[in-house]
Amino acid sequence: MSKIPHKFLLSLVFFQCLASLSGAALAQSEPEKLVIAAEKTFDNFVRDPDMTWIQQNLAKARAVLIAPAVVKAGFIFGGSGGRAVLLATDPKTGKWHGPAFYTLATASVGFQAGIELSEVVMLVMTDRGLNSLLGGTFKLGGDVGIAAGPVGAGAKSSITSDFVSFNRSKGIYGGLNFDGSSVSLNDDWNQSYYKQSATSTDILVRYSAVNGHSAKLLEALAAAANRK
Repeated sequence: MSKIPHKFLLSLVFFQCLASLSGAALAQSEPEKLVIAAEKTFDNFVRDPDMTWIQQNLAKARAVLIAPAVVKAGFIFGGSGGRAVLLATDPKTGKWHGPAFYTLATASVGFQAGIELSEVVMLVMTDRGLNSLLGGTFKLGGDVGIAAGPVGAGAKSSITSDFVSFNRSKGIYGGLNFDGSSVSLNDDWNQSYYKQSATSTDILVRYSAVNGHSAKLLEALAAAANRK
């Protein structure tokens, strides 16, 4: 039986290790997957002719909360929830920063049946709205005001609310009501994404936590905000 050359074995081991490392590098974390999904969701909204209000008012917003998949399910008693990313602008430069990771959760009672999957975009229109997000956990509609955004081509409704929400539903429900929903900072996902302990203030105000993986999403927000 012939022996396999020592150099050949070393080469084989080398390439196996290289392949293993490449696979690990290509593997994405759950926060990274959420950011990529948020890019697609945001693109869906800014291209939608019925979402002109977002396109016209993005430049006035203090921040944007994007939830690519909010699930609502139930019969009589229902609830909804999902992961979201928050990106905010520097009021001095207009540059977008983030994301910080959040969790949405709500409970509702009513005549409901089935399951709905929705994409959600919320424009944070006031400093009070942004400060509530920076503070950690709060309730929409209780601690801060939230209004459903106007939908339709040419929608020009004037809205004075801390949050203005839009959703694109893919199930049997006509829409999602976020009044009373709980929004909480996801510290574990922030730490995973930035490889350090990072508060929402570190990410969105001090800019001391940065991850280049979010560059495409930040560029998309900047482009949409500057669109005339």
